[in-house]
Amino acid sequence: MITNPLAIIAFLLGTIFLVPMVCHKIRIPSIVGFILVGIIAGPNGLHLILGSDIIQTLGKIGMLYIMLQAGIEVDINDFRQNRNNSIVFGLYSFIFPFILGLLTSKMLGFDWITSSLMGAMYGSHTLMTYPIVSRYGVQKNSAVNIAVGGSMLTISLALLVLAIIKSNVIQNYTMTTWGIVGRIVLTLILIALVFPWFAQRFFKRWSDPNTGFLIVMTMMVVSALLADWCGLEGILGAFICGVAMNRLVPNLSPVMMRINFVGNLIFVPLFLMGVGMMIDMTLLWSGWTTLIIAVVMVATKLIGKWVAAWMAQKSFGLQPVERQLIFGLTHATAAGTLAIVTIGYQIGIFNAEILNASVVMILALCSSSSFITEYAAKQLALQEQARIESDKISNEWLMMTIAENRHYELKELSELSELHAPELSNEIDWSDAINHIEHQRKAAIIYHPAQPINTITRMLVAVPRYAEKEHDFISCFGLIRRLSSQIGARVIFYTNEETQRVLQTFCRRKGKFLRAGYREMNNWEEVLMLAKQMRPDDLIVLINARPSTPSYNPLFDQVPNMMTNFFADHSYMIVYPEQETGSAIPDILTGDNTQASTTWSIISGLKKRIVSSLQTRPTNRKA
Repeated sequence: MITNPLAIIAFLLGTIFLVPMVCHKIRIPSIVGFILVGIIAGPNGLHLILGSDIIQTLGKIGMLYIMLQAGIEVDINDFRQNRNNSIVFGLYSFIFPFILGLLTSKMLGFDWITSSLMGAMYGSHTLMTYPIVSRYGVQKNSAVNIAVGGSMLTISLALLVLAIIKSNVIQNYTMTTWGIVGRIVLTLILIALVFPWFAQRFFKRWSDPNTGFLIVMTMMVVSALLADWCGLEGILGAFICGVAMNRLVPNLSPVMMRINFVGNLIFVPLFLMGVGMMIDMTLLWSGWTTLIIAVVMVATKLIGKWVAAWMAQKSFGLQPVERQLIFGLTHATAAGTLAIVTIGYQIGIFNAEILNASVVMILALCSSSSFITEYAAKQLALQEQARIESDKISNEWLMMTIAENRHYELKELSELSELHAPELSNEIDWSDAINHIEHQRKAAIIYHPAQPINTITRMLVAVPRYAEKEHDFISCFGLIRRLSSQIGARVIFYTNEETQRVLQTFCRRKGKFLRAGYREMNNWEEVLMLAKQMRPDDLIVLINARPSTPSYNPLFDQVPNMMTNFFADHSYMIVYPEQETGSAIPDILTGDNTQASTTWSIISGLKKRIVSSLQTRPTNRKA
């Protein structure tokens, strides 16, 4: 047995390094590999390393991390669109396994209380295989969002059943119903409202990603403590914390990169090894009872969760591969099952045979879930790659700021907007920037960062008339949609009625949903209404255009003065669509090109007459 602390650390780090390589070589998920290492090296195997408090503590943080990651990486726009579907699936995923668990438990001879608690155990699930989904980049898929949203409901219902049974069994359990409700409400207020409010102000003052990582991890642990304090499970608190921090920690941000790195490298592997150390394989052949109970438990869980996934496919019109992905994600079990089994064993509802069978069930389901999720996620990733992206990204982008030392902000914006290798530039003044843009045809962005991009709560987007006729307008819309999805900001479009209808069609596309509001703006002079309606945490976005393009307006020449005079204290972005290479200059007589408003046409005409008269007056005198 290894007792030297340094030797234990060396063993753990070596295991974390070698297991993924070996698993990749023999083509099994690394999750299964870490659990097997825990079984072999743990107290029930070769006794190389015991389940010390350090491993158990770090392992518990790993489980909290998985739930935090699931909450942070969920696409808020798709989550809102699929909210009702998530609730329905959550009911499917709990009720079917619960009822089936009641029946099978009664067939095994258990009483109603034990059967009910076992049914709750079957109804819950743990998103243990979510890192696989994240690794393949399909976490934005609607099926994943439905599964993640439903998991919160199944965990809540399972823990509610546990709390009711626990309060009835334990005579000295004196917490009143109002006391429990009060604690839950206070916990939700702190996690969902106070924590994001504090984090937003922190990120505004300190943009260091290392400090941001520590703040998020601290909030995760405190949220788990608060959930335990109010009688819920810590994993539920971590998940709610992830959802609350979703907008402030974009998936492609430096803070999220550090969360993924530390969690996947340390916490999750230690958690999986800790699960393996709990499993005693000798119990399988020490008696038939434990083996029979384990087989029934595994079969009950698999059948119940498969029926729920099948019902979700039929109800929501999902593909077969999406059904497989939901099934793979939702039949794994770990933290919720361990909590229910441990508490049930402590209060005398479960016996040692159920406890041992539950641990064996965890191993079997984690293994099958890993294989199924790996296969389904890979197939779905291949489909996404083969599918033509409807809101294409321009091949080249030009990004610039009217300031010095802003390359970090430009790079962060390009990563969150998923722009591929854009050209970054710092211009001295507006005239140089406009001149640079008008001499190129590539899509361009002028960005003015007045505050960190992850603290933005709304995007006010001004879209000129006929913008939808621009060659690359869909690319600009895709930029706004992706940025909104990453930072969780609500989009409000200011445009005319005809362009509104086009934007509404774009926003309602399946898989490309965008939560947006609309305000009528018929003439570009009205763009100054944004100055009256904007809030401190708004991002102003102007869709501009180069001369001789369909949506060009003479008022665009006044944009630099307008931004300097009215929006200097706010973050803003001016977006120029890509100009089609080799295209003919549109003829304004065809009606395909926009015209300035009547007011501006009159002013422009008067201006030209005055200038013309001033230019000819000296000549007449000379004559």
